Amino acid sequence: MQDRAAKTRRQLIRSAAEVFDRGGFAGSSVGQICSRAQVSQGALHFHFRNKQALGEAVQSAAAEILLCVTGQVPAWHPAPLQLLVDTSHALAQRVAGDLVLRAGFGLAHDPGWQGGASPWQHWREWVRGVLRLARRQGSLAPGVDLDDAVSAITAVMAGVEGLERDPARARPAQSVTPFWRLVLPQLASDAVRGRIEAAGGRPDGPGAPGGGTRPGGESPAAHRRPDGRPLPHSCGPMTDAELCGVPYREMSGSAW
Repeated sequence: MQDRAAKTRRQLIRSAAEVFDRGGFAGSSVGQICSRAQVSQGALHFHFRNKQALGEAVQSAAAEILLCVTGQVPAWHPAPLQLLVDTSHALAQRVAGDLVLRAGFGLAHDPGWQGGASPWQHWREWVRGVLRLARRQGSLAPGVDLDDAVSAITAVMAGVEGLERDPARARPAQSVTPFWRLVLPQLASDAVRGRIEAAGGRPDGPGAPGGGTRPGGESPAAHRRPDGRPLPHSCGPMTDAELCGVPYREMSGSAW
């Protein structure tokens, strides 16, 4: 019975994400979501009070996925700007392929939605934290305005998320590399500028889990947390427990 309930809840969250992604929150109905999930409205109301509660579940699930992609801001990293570049690529790819994550971002700027903390809030604060780390470690060029840099990096990811809704799109995630090629010369200090890969570090190089190195001998971002959980970019689809668990973590506090 519990397995059946978890499956139904999972179907509803994913179906709601797809319906919200296509038609927006106000333009979506409970009937459309139930039809997509192939469940009755009674089954939906067993799990969720209303469409608002279902939207909150979608956004909470998106928050968990985003945390899996970014991880927490590290206290130290051998190449913080490469970490930022790599994570932006990982996030663009995940937005392209994960309806729940894309719907969570979409709800955040949907005029018909009035929900809690936005995934964009976490992304902005994570970017700011990594840029501050880069400044402390001497990787950031002198005079870089953190607010301007955070806004620009957030804007390019918002563009990728928006273009994913365009049926005529031509792999918008590919726009991340040209963005970094343009921005890195102004963002990176002289000491590291030539060592950052705008296209993202290679996970199969000499220092990676398979045994290689990143350009310039930098350590890869992908490894495991002390508790054994995968670090940024290595997380797969969310398990039923993660997608169906309630409540989800709040997007605030020391976790960010």
